[in-house]
Amino acid sequence: MRIGEVAEQAGVSVRALRYYEEQGLLGSTRTSGGQRQYPDGAVERVRMIQQLYSAGLTSRLVREVLPRCMNEGQVTYAFVESIISERARIDRQINDLTQVRARLDEIILVATDPDHPDHCHPVRSGLPDTT
Repeated sequence: MRIGEVAEQAGVSVRALRYYEEQGLLGSTRTSGGQRQYPDGAVERVRMIQQLYSAGLTSRLVREVLPRCMNEGQVTYAFVESIISERARIDRQINDLTQVRARLDEIILVATDPDHPDHCHPVRSGLPDTT
């Protein structure tokens, strides 16, 4: 299957397919004319790559996880530990972002509530009226 066909069927750009090849996630052969030729199953593989990226995995982890998702490798304790570690990293990021959002909410309240004891008049004067 040619690169354009894989891209269209998988719903990704040709550029994405080239990137996946550069990252060692997808393989192809070349025709005598130099065109990429992808094996059967390439579309399914690209869809799995997309799912893994959308789950927040890095290229390194996608490279490690992908063979197991495609039944090409064994699930090992180290593999499971790396996925659990990645989930914990994402949980920390969610927690950090939740705290940042709460701080921003406090700043918005102080800046927009003229009755708030810490109200910031110079900031308020530049904001549109929200009442």
